[in-house]
Amino acid sequence: MGHVDVAGVRYELPDGRVLLDDVSFRVGDGQKVALVGANGAGKTTLLRIITGDLAPHAGVVTRSGGLGVMRQFVGHGGGDETVHDLLLSVAPPRVREAAAAVDAVELELMETDDERTQMAYATALSEYADAGGYDVEVTWDVCTTAAMGLPFDRARHRLLSTLSGGEQKRLVLEYLLRGPDQVLLLDEPDNYLDVPGKIWLEGRVRESAKTILFISHDRELLANTATRIVTVELGSAGNLVWTHPGGFASYHEARADRFERFEEMRRRWDEEHAKLKALVLRYKIKAEYNDGLASQYKAAQTRLKKFEDAGPPVEQPRDQQVTMRLKGGRTGKRAVVCTDLELSGLMKPFDLEVWYGERVAVLGSNGSGKSHFLRLLAAGGSDPDVEHQPVGDTPPAPVPHTGTAKLGARVRPGWFVQTHEHPELRGRTLLEILHRGDEHRDGMGREAASRVLDRYELAHAGEQKFESLSGGQQARFQILLLELSGATLLLLDEPTDNLDVQSAEALEAGLEAFEGTVLAVTHDRWFARGFDRFLVYGADGEVYESDGPVWDEGRVVRAR
Repeated sequence: MGHVDVAGVRYELPDGRVLLDDVSFRVGDGQKVALVGANGAGKTTLLRIITGDLAPHAGVVTRSGGLGVMRQFVGHGGGDETVHDLLLSVAPPRVREAAAAVDAVELELMETDDERTQMAYATALSEYADAGGYDVEVTWDVCTTAAMGLPFDRARHRLLSTLSGGEQKRLVLEYLLRGPDQVLLLDEPDNYLDVPGKIWLEGRVRESAKTILFISHDRELLANTATRIVTVELGSAGNLVWTHPGGFASYHEARADRFERFEEMRRRWDEEHAKLKALVLRYKIKAEYNDGLASQYKAAQTRLKKFEDAGPPVEQPRDQQVTMRLKGGRTGKRAVVCTDLELSGLMKPFDLEVWYGERVAVLGSNGSGKSHFLRLLAAGGSDPDVEHQPVGDTPPAPVPHTGTAKLGARVRPGWFVQTHEHPELRGRTLLEILHRGDEHRDGMGREAASRVLDRYELAHAGEQKFESLSGGQQARFQILLLELSGATLLLLDEPTDNLDVQSAEALEAGLEAFEGTVLAVTHDRWFARGFDRFLVYGADGEVYESDGPVWDEGRVVRAR
């Protein structure tokens, strides 16, 4: 078994600002602890301090048990990386070093096949065996068979570029959960996983005896796995942490109670402070006319100074306040009508009517055509009228299809793009984008732009270019542009993927108040609870409606 103990950690950014201050928490043997907080609060930085990649400016981190780490971005098939390279990157350090030595001597053997080199090769192989390399390869065989359906010998040379992001993450998770390390640090392990993959991950985390500290924004995953929750909270002089000793089910109530206690403590301190200052003032006035009260006046001054020197109670953390005011507007009763619609090479033809005000979740496996469907509607449908022109500067790419998709009267589509690819926004700061406006959105002055950015917790990033923002910040800014555009039909492609918990909840509140129609592609089980219709892309190529969300549809097997 293993543990992690973080005590008094402080970390400063290169510009001198304090990111983390006096951070302390413990992850005990076998615990499953979630690390949550606002985008940019310092969660990944904290994990890098625990791994030793970054040195804190104060405080210490102690660990026991081997350490296995999944970073936020794994693999991704850069260059000629293979499955073997990916698995080796998360193996114990001694195995990695021994494997590198074997590779180096093998290259030397190709040039010089003499006795000295052969002896060096034998020594390298011996060290690889002593380091546990062959034992690790047995585990890798189990992992590739489970994740890819292939034994390691057949999978080891496969290029990572042929695997999806979800397949790469699944492969790394298979190894870390089966490997020798007793402490695991997982940075957003659920990203890129479809819902069956997330359900698999939840089960494996729950049943594992390992000590696991993980970052996640998936509220269903948090609810189903975390035994306690560590929150990185926003502070004026550096971000702090608060540990909730229970699971996600009781987290919100405990956090609200904690903030109420902070408010009550500050209110009492302010009242006592006011009383002491009034007392000093009263004795000061009286002492001017009565020398006998000078000692009481001096005592009151001393009491006030001691009170002020002790300072107010612990500063209340600043709770992130994201307010989304999605407006919409009245449209025709039938917002979307699809007749015998088939997206070429994808699903079978289907009919669909979506009425004004409905919330429709579009579900199904990756690659089934859900995003193509949203893109077709975002372009205004099969033969768009002028009033159906999409919101934004760049029209969506055409979607080959047969049949028809039509939008109703006064329906103006607004499209949230899953990949955040907005070439029209690149190279421009947020304030520039808002100042310039477009044909659907009026430009605004710097003060007004700063106010709306502040509602989305983006005021500090106003001078940053769009592409330099984090994924969560880009997602919030996309939603802000939809708010300002006058869209009456929101087409949301995985909108909560990069949003922190508070931002996802703000989006849900915004959609609840939105006067219009919403279609959303999602793998977020918690987010899907707010929808009243469910359109499912089935594994057999059929598109059908269900009474509730369906998460177990596999990849489409219909022959093309």
